[in-house]
Amino acid sequence: MRILLVEDDVNLAQFIRKGLKEEHYAVDVAADGEEGLALAENNEYDLLILDITLPKLDGLTLCRHVRAKGNVTPVLLLTARNTVEDKVTGFDTGADQFLPKPFAFVELLAQIRALLRRGSQQPLAHLQAADLKLDPASHRVWRAGHEISLTNKEYALLEFLLRNKNRVLTRTAIIEHVWDISYDPMTNIVDAHIRALRSKIDRDFSPPLIATVRGAGYMIEEPESPA
Repeated sequence: MRILLVEDDVNLAQFIRKGLKEEHYAVDVAADGEEGLALAENNEYDLLILDITLPKLDGLTLCRHVRAKGNVTPVLLLTARNTVEDKVTGFDTGADQFLPKPFAFVELLAQIRALLRRGSQQPLAHLQAADLKLDPASHRVWRAGHEISLTNKEYALLEFLLRNKNRVLTRTAIIEHVWDISYDPMTNIVDAHIRALRSKIDRDFSPPLIATVRGAGYMIEEPESPA
């Protein structure tokens, strides 16, 4: 899952970014509303986290611009003001939820999970293809009943593939969702992680589930059930 965080408090932004990356999210950070709007308009995100009080363009105006473009990505507003009037104004701009400052990081995570469930076609339940199973809540993976240990990026890559099962994903799409804006789409980082993932979930099991679509990308392919 890829998140855009727009927060002008550098220390808070880095704290949130570090914590979210440890939870397997790819995170882009903008320090002002204009930069945030440019990123939101030019990249595909699963969630926008916007501080209300931002330089150049405040979070409410940013949210309003995003919605005016037809973007329905869930929006979480961070605010030091927690009045009914502020909430009404925020909801009127198209925001989905508020989180008053200061907040505990676990509270932020709970809000994020709730909004991602709401915005996703798939609920936060076990993701599965054949005998491969992934639990998003515990970040655990099994194949044929055997638990498999994955690195953070291997896990995030597998989750993205499973959430788009039977759909071809380009290398660029994978980088944009599993990594972040700082990675060059021309790098071979996706191919290297696919090889590592295959060695763990395909090499010792049958049938292989990660398919290469030549000239296009990769996909998790659900085998057909025997007639």
